[in-house]
Amino acid sequence: MINRRTTLGLAATLALPGLARAQGLPDRGLRYVVPFPPGGLTDIMARLVAQKMSENLRQPVVVDNRAGGNALIGADVAAKAAPDGGTLLAITLTHAVNYTLFPNAPYNFRRDFATLSVLGSLPLVVVVNAEKSPARDLATLLRLVRTEQMNGGTSGNGSPPHLGLELLRRAAGARDNLVHVPYRGGAPSVTDLAAGNLDVMVSNLPECLAQIRGGRLRPLAITSAERHPLVPDVPTVRELGQPALEITNWTAVLTQAATPAPVRARLEAEVQKAIHDPDTTRRAQEGGFQVLGWDAARSTQFVNAETDRWATLVREANIRPDA
Repeated sequence: MINRRTTLGLAATLALPGLARAQGLPDRGLRYVVPFPPGGLTDIMARLVAQKMSENLRQPVVVDNRAGGNALIGADVAAKAAPDGGTLLAITLTHAVNYTLFPNAPYNFRRDFATLSVLGSLPLVVVVNAEKSPARDLATLLRLVRTEQMNGGTSGNGSPPHLGLELLRRAAGARDNLVHVPYRGGAPSVTDLAAGNLDVMVSNLPECLAQIRGGRLRPLAITSAERHPLVPDVPTVRELGQPALEITNWTAVLTQAATPAPVRARLEAEVQKAIHDPDTTRRAQEGGFQVLGWDAARSTQFVNAETDRWATLVREANIRPDA
């Protein structure tokens, strides 16, 4: 005989596939577009959040890597998806820069997307070759940039390391002495710096951490507002009297602006629940992230401010896309 408790339990079980629909989300699952290759920093954070969201929603949240075109391809895929809450987009500082760098992009970053949450940030580090560079502190490096011809490597035009290099040029007051050498990615540029083929980089911390720990690179300053637990002995640029050098790379999650407001609110809540889960937070911190998990209002304000800040630098420094 089936009692009332059994009946209620059976009904709840049968209702699980429609749980997301009842919450305003498509019941086919969610797609989390990452416009970068698998294994990168943005991809790692997206997979952490997607895994926890999938567990909480009890439906698939599939990471879809759509790399290429300076992250424009994946963003365009997300912009043109149905605005029903079924598609999320991972972005970084790169997308805020792209708004100015690519004025003819096939989507409008500010018009077509709504920010759900800034998930976390990563500092950059001013690094030199530990064996060959005479610079043992930031002040010495800036003095060298003013008096000598130097090569600075980055992971490409308009990338966060490129922006950091431009800030370094400005702080030294000698832009022409520091030649920009763009690479296709952070790893090859860090490798060349460690080999002595470059003079300086403003590198994403995770990309150069192994070389710092191995003694091949010397960190002079970290570009975040506070010291980082992975390199606690490295002073901040603000501590060293150069607050204009502050820059962080960050990752956020967006959906389409046309998505109904109640559905966006539900996605915002689920994203925050996922990123603030203790296990997700711990794993993100182990990867070098400062976990933020801001709400949509604060996140939108931040992304807009970043877009405006770097638009000014892109124009003044005449930064152009990679050829």
